[in-house]
Amino acid sequence: MNKKIKDFSDYINGKKVALIGAGVSNMAAVDLLISMGAHLSVRDKQKDEEKAQALLNKGVRVFFGDDYLDGIYEDVLFRSPGIRPDVPELAAASHRGALLTSEMEVFLSICPAKVYAVTGSDGKTTTTTLVSKMLEAEYKKRGKGKVYLGGNIGTPLLPYVTEMTEEDAAVVELSSFQLFTMGAHIDSAVVTNITPNHLNWHVDMDEYIEAKAKIFEKQTDKDRLVLNAENDITLSFASRTKGKVTLFSSKKAITHTRGIYLDGDDIVYFDGKEKTPVMTRSDIKIPGIHNVENYMAACACVWGEVSVETMKELAQTFGGVAHRIELVAEKNGVKYYNSSIDTSPTRTAAALCAFSEKLIVIVGGYDKHIPLEPLAPLLSQHAKFISATGATGEKIMNIMLDAGYPCDKIVYTKDFDGAFAAAVSAAKGGDTVILSPACASFDAFKNFEKRGEYFKELVNAL
Repeated sequence: MNKKIKDFSDYINGKKVALIGAGVSNMAAVDLLISMGAHLSVRDKQKDEEKAQALLNKGVRVFFGDDYLDGIYEDVLFRSPGIRPDVPELAAASHRGALLTSEMEVFLSICPAKVYAVTGSDGKTTTTTLVSKMLEAEYKKRGKGKVYLGGNIGTPLLPYVTEMTEEDAAVVELSSFQLFTMGAHIDSAVVTNITPNHLNWHVDMDEYIEAKAKIFEKQTDKDRLVLNAENDITLSFASRTKGKVTLFSSKKAITHTRGIYLDGDDIVYFDGKEKTPVMTRSDIKIPGIHNVENYMAACACVWGEVSVETMKELAQTFGGVAHRIELVAEKNGVKYYNSSIDTSPTRTAAALCAFSEKLIVIVGGYDKHIPLEPLAPLLSQHAKFISATGATGEKIMNIMLDAGYPCDKIVYTKDFDGAFAAAVSAAKGGDTVILSPACASFDAFKNFEKRGEYFKELVNAL
């Protein structure tokens, strides 16, 4: 057993451990913690009798309901990403000496594999996926190691840590919620961009930015940090890190430092001395300039470890990640795209700009308290018809009308089914309908995946 894993196992043995929140990441840690000798309890506001019974059968104490944080006595607390660490009960427990951590923090602190991590407001899932696929393809060619993909992308990795070796790679997507209290070392990190997001959870934009900055906080001069040269916030991180910085840009050449950039239709890597052609824009199968940027970020993240040939082969064959400008079907001459991941105006901007034609756009959803006014010029330019829905639907409609958008080209329907029906009714042969909400899903769906899956069900039922 790896020394870091053994040390953690010795530490946690006999400790009283609470999983605060019974979501995916914490539930994945149950069996490992029990096997290491922890005296485990699970606390969650949501009552779930089936889950509670399964935990009780494993000898786990359960505290479910509104008073789930009452009487915290445990030594170690695993915080679910969505729960702020300054909740009074958690803050009080920390003050008395309890260790507040998380599944991802523990994983990163004991992981024996090399860690590649991606964060950002937009593009992090596609970039994370590209990094993992590049490494997988290269490892397969070399007959070396195994690649583990997880984190915010959906798969908790702590349960797999005991099988990992130094020959492996762990590729993780990290949200601001996960990074908020992070103090782990990352070998190769990417920050795709930073724009206003999750301001319903973070107290302000500064807190959100500083959470993202945690990804490079423990880096040394042996580590790598890839930053977006076109985003002022991420660019400012270059002066704050000890890691070796590589910039990426789709708008200008980078020849004053390590960088990867778009030169006409060619993606070029500059190592500080020489330029290396990587691929052409036409090699990339998935549409949009934002995906060109995702490829540049991913290539920079694994530069020197993955061959240019492997990078190019992936670009020519990879069809994209679900819910990200995903072609669902063509029905009656109308193409339907699912881009449910677009939970902010900047994501919607990237999706709409990937098309040359004007679109029929379904927008609206949960209010994250981020400015929606940037949608006005964007939708005015790219939308031939707008179907607004959800908690922010009326707000978006009023923003568009105030901007002079034709009133007969926009409709608000409170429920999602009605919004979909309005979009279908407006579409004619040759049109494209896209779900690009610019808002989160929580007003009507558990998450953006469920929203996208429901959209696909509606499309396939036409």
